[in-house]
Amino acid sequence: MPELAEVQTVRDTLKKQVLRKKIKDIKVLYDKIIENDLNYFKNNLINNEFIDIKRKGKYLIFETEDKYLISHLRMEGKYFIKGKDEEIQKHEHIIFYFDNFTLRYHDTRKFGRMELISKDKLESYFNNLGPDANSDVNADYLFKKISNKDIPLKTLLLDQSIVAGLGNIYVDEVLYASKINPYRFGSSTTLKDCQNILSASKEILNNAIKYKGTTIRSYTSSLGVYGEYQNFLCVHTKDFCKCGEKIKKEKIGGRSTYYCPKCQK
Repeated sequence: MPELAEVQTVRDTLKKQVLRKKIKDIKVLYDKIIENDLNYFKNNLINNEFIDIKRKGKYLIFETEDKYLISHLRMEGKYFIKGKDEEIQKHEHIIFYFDNFTLRYHDTRKFGRMELISKDKLESYFNNLGPDANSDVNADYLFKKISNKDIPLKTLLLDQSIVAGLGNIYVDEVLYASKINPYRFGSSTTLKDCQNILSASKEILNNAIKYKGTTIRSYTSSLGVYGEYQNFLCVHTKDFCKCGEKIKKEKIGGRSTYYCPKCQK
């Protein structure tokens, strides 16, 4: 699943390709991805331009003069730039036509979603989303959010209403860097633990952005951009820790979790 670093990579890549180009037409091949009425969606985008692309958490925010197109890639969503006459592939569900190219939304599992909103609705749209995990959020904030919860930290850090942008890969890496066992409850954390978690989140995510995200299994960034941060992972998908201990892979809250039982006691 694309996490904060991968979505940031998509944003940075697309900004170089699609800004200030008039949308000539839109073809919707799987309409359940669109949260709006299709006529409203098309009528408010065709003949307009994307003037900027922002990101919040795992969401892409395409900006026009008076609207925001919110896009969530979910499990396997990707964007590609292709020629206007290139054959439409099986899993290309939304196609934006420009003068000389197309922007295609590809999603094998069809879990991704798009919604067009007016600009005054942006703040309320993200009311339930926490601050980005690589922002300057302070330890007091995180401590207040998790210190009264008898829930494993792995589950709490995946909760986007607490901090946004961390998914399975980076939560495993953040907890390893913080020397915290993923089974530990939020109620067992100290203010220092929270500071360590946030410092690790910021460092790991910013480095992952630098290396254009993590490419493992089915995920690659858009436009043929392959991330390299998988070369720096310490526990996620690994067999052995740097200390020599065998990495454990277990399910926590239904999510595959990797940790070192020696370094993360």
